[in-house]
Amino acid sequence: MGASKAVTVAVAGLVLAVAGCGGGGTDEEEGTRAAEATPSRKVSGELVEWAGELCESTAALKKLRTDSAADLKEIRNADDETGLLARSRAVGYLFSTPSDVEAVASDLEDLGPSGVPAADRLLDAWQKKVKGVVAELDGVSPAVPLEQAEATAVDVDKKVRSLTPPQPDLPALAQQDPQLAAAYEQAEQCAPGWKPSAQEDSSPSPDPTGPLPEAADGTNYAACSDGACEVLVTSTAEIRARGKNLHVSVADDSVTFQSGGGSLIQLGGAGGEAGFDDAVKATVVAHTEDGAVIEFSRP
Repeated sequence: MGASKAVTVAVAGLVLAVAGCGGGGTDEEEGTRAAEATPSRKVSGELVEWAGELCESTAALKKLRTDSAADLKEIRNADDETGLLARSRAVGYLFSTPSDVEAVASDLEDLGPSGVPAADRLLDAWQKKVKGVVAELDGVSPAVPLEQAEATAVDVDKKVRSLTPPQPDLPALAQQDPQLAAAYEQAEQCAPGWKPSAQEDSSPSPDPTGPLPEAADGTNYAACSDGACEVLVTSTAEIRARGKNLHVSVADDSVTFQSGGGSLIQLGGAGGEAGFDDAVKATVVAHTEDGAVIEFSRP
């Protein structure tokens, strides 16, 4: 009996000793094991750059969708009995929107593979989606008949608003891949609320809210009959200059001229010039949200 108890005690002691060896260790050893158990957050600069560029293109497409909806609302709400203001705004929309989509498509095409298969599948889906819309917009021209401009703008807006992120999108993929998560976290363009302000043209632009200079002839459009005048247009005006009947409409970002023959010319703002045969030339002297000062002269 005494020998049996001794063996039992010895075995119990051995078990405790083994348990102690397995659970003990220096602080340095414990730290090493903890570090090995934690996924590394180190990531290549190339992957960070890739994630940032994809986030930038995604943000650009989101802005395009938002701007397109706002532009279409402005077109529909144009307060003009003739309908020309809405049509001229639609023409401006058709002039700029397809090229904006094409610019993002080009940026996506320039973005090479990331090395993360799921992320590369996302990029491929984005490229196909945007290229498809670019192809559909390829035949759209601002030179559509004026009576079709608004309907064409509605169709273009539907295509632009279809450019939503393929699923799973980059934030969802980042939750599944530690390396992609680290790149997404470190990329400046992927931060919530990021805007590409650093890439915008830093040159000063005309103040769209400043006061307009006084027009020499005010709103006396009859002064333009001889082809030499300077007038103020705050919304729309019918002007006859050297035999040319011109309907002028002013929007926040454009000045549009429609001649009696049906031709339409849209200028982006101050400094723009439009010629009407050899009869008369129109120059936008100043343009703000309050209207435009336009000078008519002989060529």
